[in-house]
Amino acid sequence: MMTHAAPHDAYLATITGWQRPALDDLRARLTALLPMAEEVISYAIPGFRVNDKVVMGYAGFKAHCSLFPHSGSLFPKFEQELTAIGYKFNKGTLQFTEHTPISDDLLARLVAARLEMV
Repeated sequence: MMTHAAPHDAYLATITGWQRPALDDLRARLTALLPMAEEVISYAIPGFRVNDKVVMGYAGFKAHCSLFPHSGSLFPKFEQELTAIGYKFNKGTLQFTEHTPISDDLLARLVAARLEMV
């Protein structure tokens, strides 16, 4: 595994509240799903790069956290499911909260679909 964890660690050190454990958990799950990825900072947020393309990123905000696929065509493929769950999303970001976490199954399917695009 190629990784440079220090930038992610530094970013996460700035996050407080419920967002910190949520992002720590998301990072661990993404690391497990993307063992070949390099941890990078892209667009000022933590991301995972595979074959010179950032395939997933994440960030914490005041009222939510976000998952960024670094592709505008991923979330539209999952629009019905994401809407049914009640997520706020657009083509570039999926927002989640402590009350609407991303399930392991959904995250695995999102990552798999994103990797098919690389």
